[in-house]
Parts: sequence; C-alpha cells; structure tokens
Amino acid sequence: MAISEQKKGRVIFHIDMNCFYASVEMAYNPNLKGKPLAIAGNPEERKGIIVTSSYEARAKGVKTTMTIWQARKLCPELIIMKPNFERYRLASKEIFKMLAEITPYVQPVSIDEGYMDVTDTKGLGNPLEIAQNLQQRILNELDIPCSIGIGPNKFLAKMASDMKKPLGITVLRKRELAQTLWPLPVGQMYGIGEKTAEKLNTIHVETIGDLAKSDVYELKQLLGINGERLKNRANGIDSRPVDPDAIYEFKSIGSSQTLPDDTTDWNEINSLMLQLADNVERRMKRKNAAGRSVQITIRYHDRKTITRSRKLQTYIDQKSDILFIANELLEQHWNQEPIRLLGITVQDVEEKQQLGQQLDLFTYEKEAKKEKLYAVIDDLAEKYGKNLFKQWEENDKKDNAQPRTSFQKDFLDDYKK
Repeated sequence: MAISEQKKGRVIFHIDMNCFYASVEMAYNPNLKGKPLAIAGNPEERKGIIVTSSYEARAKGVKTTMTIWQARKLCPELIIMKPNFERYRLASKEIFKMLAEITPYVQPVSIDEGYMDVTDTKGLGNPLEIAQNLQQRILNELDIPCSIGIGPNKFLAKMASDMKKPLGITVLRKRELAQTLWPLPVGQMYGIGEKTAEKLNTIHVETIGDLAKSDVYELKQLLGINGERLKNRANGIDSRPVDPDAIYEFKSIGSSQTLPDDTTDWNEINSLMLQLADNVERRMKRKNAAGRSVQITIRYHDRKTITRSRKLQTYIDQKSDILFIANELLEQHWNQEPIRLLGITVQDVEEKQQLGQQLDLFTYEKEAKKEKLYAVIDDLAEKYGKNLFKQWEENDKKDNAQPRTSFQKDFLDDYKK
C-alpha cells in the first residue's frame, strides 16, 4: 500500500529538525555547542547570505537571508561556516531510516522535515510514547534535536511542530483549536505568506480564528480556490494522506540563487544564468529526466517577483537548450531594474524511460558528445568571470552536487537505499 488509508482517527506526526544545518555541525564538532553559529553561502565575503543559524545566534537577532555583515553587526562573536551538503544529506538519510523503522508511511518533504502516519503501529506504545522515544533516539544516536507535532491530519501536525522548539512535542486536537490555534495571527498559519496575510487583513481577517469563521464566498473572491482551502485548514480540515511515493512525483526541477547585491550588470547576470542552467542539468541527469517547458523567476530589488515560461515542442535536458530558452525569456521580460534573485526551472518533467518515442535518442547521443565542450566553457567562466558566488568543494561539481543554499527534493528517497 503506497498511501496511508483515509480513515477516521488518524494519528499523524510532523517531524521537524531544529536548526538542522547548524545542529549537524554541532554534532560533528561539540565545541560549537552553546555558541552562536551561522551557516552562510559565502563566509569569506561580507556580502554572503545566512542560510541558517543556531538558537544562540537567533537570540542575538541573526536571521536567514541576512547578509554576513548585518549578522556580525548584531552578533560580533558569530561563528560562520560554509555548508557541508554531503554531511547534511547523510544525517537526513539516517533520520528518515529511523522513521521508516516505525511505519512504512513516511513522506519526506525536505531534507529536515517529513510526515509519518502512525495510526496502525502496534506494540510501540501510544502516540506520545512513540514520539518521545523517536525524539530521544535521534538525539542519542545523531546528537540532533527535533520537534514533533502530533495531530489528526498533516496540517495540524505541521502547525503543532512549530509551537515548541527546540525538542518540543506538541499535540494539536480539533476540539482544542479555539484555544490553541485560532488566537494566533493569520500570518503564522502554514500556507499563508506575507502577501496573503496582507490581503486577508484588508477584509478584517487578523487571526486564524477570523479565517475559520470567514465567508467562503468572500475568501474565494479574494484568493480564488485557495481561499476555501485555507478556511478548511483553519477549521482543522485536511484530508491529504501521508504518501511515501510523493517524493517520486516531481514535475519540475529548478535552481535559484540570490545575488550578493541587486544588479543590472549583464556580465554578473549572465554568469549566474550559466550556473543555474548547469545546476538544473545536473539534477535532471540524476533523475534521468527531461522536460518540455522552461520557466524563469526574477525577483527585483523591491522584492517584486515575476515568473515567465515557455512550452516547447520537444523534451530537453541539456544545459545549452535550457540556457538558450531561459536567456530568451530573460531578455523578453526583464524590465532592466536591479535584480535580487534569479531562478531557472524546467517543468513538465518526465523520466526518460516513460517518454518512449517522444524522445529523439539520436539528439541525446549527439548532445552527450558536447559535454567536454561544456566543461571547458564552465572552466573558463570560473577562471575569468567575476567571482560572485562561493564555489563549494570540487566534489560538489559532480553529478551529486548540491545547491548552494537549499535542497531540491530529488534525493529524498536516499534513505530507502
């Protein structure tokens, strides 16, 4: 059975690793414990971006996406390290193995969080005992703290795991929503971002309770079909099953990067586009996949973000093709204002073995011969291009290379291997 059954009285866990990157580094080097630690995209440069930080650093005001110089101004004693993605992947793999020993219904959603359906676990104690034992095992064996939310569905379990950190275990029941969930600001609800919260505020929806009691027609007028979905969530309604196979349902593969400075310099932008296309190609090769739609994301200096895409006649998986389409989209839709972030995503992705006759195998064979040329181009770009971004260890340039500040989901089945 691939999906946990939809039944009454389900018991769902949401497992959330606390300050995961920083916690892993502390597990490898206990001397870091109790100290303000940040993982940053480019520790050697003041303009590097903070990826995550320890609770000690957060207590001093250090936040994700903050530049290093801003963080050091708030916390002069801050210890800054570059990410070790292979180390984080290994830790994640071991954690999800532990979860899978309890139930086959485990759904990873990122490197440091996932869902479990423990409804039918027998002989392991009640849900609270299972959560306590799991939390303690991860801490004892890996020295990594986690918080666990327990609820009758995925949404409530997710909200519960955020309520007590670090090392929290929180139960969120439907009958308690009026006391526990509804008084919270609507912006604290999972699935509601800053812009959506601002829209809801315009119709006097300030708290999650306000949302739960709002008129569904008015919500749909404001937010479309998402309005009704959010109202249901606020009332504790969520029928989504825990699906272990969801990790295989990738329809897009992408890469994005924040620039150290907002820029209009075409050389800097072009260099980043090359790197993004290279990242996407590597991830597609790892999944043995191809796609037939290319999308770019542009975030401007004022945080305004646009996405533009183009549907293709044939499937592609090569960097040169991805980059060509992405650059055309950029030239057509960039308004020449300073850019803060760029992203390239290949959509409508399928595994090659599923495509059958849709793929021109001769084209792929011909393009494969160009790999040496691509490698030379990359080497020249690195050698002579402007050094905007920290290059990770040489191993990260291979097919198992990881993104600089976030993880794609195409490795989340590693714990099954």
